[in-house]
Amino acid sequence: RGPRSLVLVSLFYLKGCAQNFGQTRFICTSVPVDMDMCTSSMQSSGSTEDMKTTVLQLRETVLQQKETIMNQKETIRELTTKLGRCESQSTLEAGPGESKTGGGSNRKQTGSSKNTMGDLSRTPAAETLSQLGQTLQSLKIRLENLEQFSRMNSSSQTNSLKDILQNNIDDLEKQVLSRINSLEEGKYNSKNESEERGKIESTLTSLHQRISDLEKGQKDNRPTDKFQLTFPLRTNYMYAKVKKSLPEMYAFTICMWIKSNASPGVGTPFSYAVPGQANELVLIEWGNNPMEILINDKVAKLPFVINDGKWHHICIAWTTRDGVWEAYQDGTQRGNGENLAPYHPIKPQGVLVLGQEQDTLGGGFDATQAFVGELAHFNIWDRKLTPGEVYNLATCSTKALPGSVIAWSETNIDIYGGATKWTFEACRQIN
Repeated sequence: RGPRSLVLVSLFYLKGCAQNFGQTRFICTSVPVDMDMCTSSMQSSGSTEDMKTTVLQLRETVLQQKETIMNQKETIRELTTKLGRCESQSTLEAGPGESKTGGGSNRKQTGSSKNTMGDLSRTPAAETLSQLGQTLQSLKIRLENLEQFSRMNSSSQTNSLKDILQNNIDDLEKQVLSRINSLEEGKYNSKNESEERGKIESTLTSLHQRISDLEKGQKDNRPTDKFQLTFPLRTNYMYAKVKKSLPEMYAFTICMWIKSNASPGVGTPFSYAVPGQANELVLIEWGNNPMEILINDKVAKLPFVINDGKWHHICIAWTTRDGVWEAYQDGTQRGNGENLAPYHPIKPQGVLVLGQEQDTLGGGFDATQAFVGELAHFNIWDRKLTPGEVYNLATCSTKALPGSVIAWSETNIDIYGGATKWTFEACRQIN
């Protein structure tokens, strides 16, 4: 096929050669350009059977290649069809104006755009029902607190409103159960779904507003420290923020009441970040690890066991001299150590967050590290409390001792993303 080996493919009539080989037939063969064709044909007649075999093999190879090509074409068509379906489904899931590949999980999002009531038009049915159930449960617990308050104040108006709200919640539960049955039996359509969603959302909005009004009246009649924060879900947008920053501290004691049954790990009850150091002061129990206290990224493991769904009083005391620390649970010292960030003062001008671990100043929350549970009476002192003071706090043996740096008060805390404030009296829980 190249200039060095030029050959001539000839088709000739065998009968015209010097010898007669009987039956006339055509033979295709290749011979050099300068060779006598009749002589070549006679020489090649001895290998006719070999040539026939070669031709059959070539034909078989061509047929196999042809079949392979057809199969590949069919496979390509199938893959193209499936790809088109996937792209179509992806577009539907992303919705108008969204991109499935544009931003990833975006763990820096603090959730200001999240709808804590549950946007039924954007979430799958199962997830929506779960959110509705959680919302209803939250409302029921808030009503229980209102009932507790009404017993103490004997207000007929409060009782009447509570009964109305309880009936509304019962009706909502029936609607949700009916909707679950419809989903399981496949009896709903998009029009009915939209109408029912609108009714439920409207009722939930009304309930939230009326309960908030009741709670507002309740707050006017109670001390500002008789409350708790609740973080019902493990999210990256539900948290509370202390309005004050910490001063520079060479020692501290941090105490709180805490309740959780989250697993694995209760998450991050609090985190304090400063410019250039997100882990200036953090309390965290992440995954299957024990609870830890971090100071300037240095770590000490704490002997707390609190994820049993009961209220516990915990305190951590520390001094920069030799990095000595002590850990108390329910008034008793459970552990101590030293060399925890020795001679490093806690820096000022930071952000103190309850319920989330900060990866950046005031943000960068990760849902897997979020606190799930209830928290109250979070106080910080700029000194080490004595074991007796800690015991008295845990057992309510003396009058409340507010933190000298951060004192637990509703006026000092803002909540975001669906975290809630409820009435709470620590000493009533343990008596």
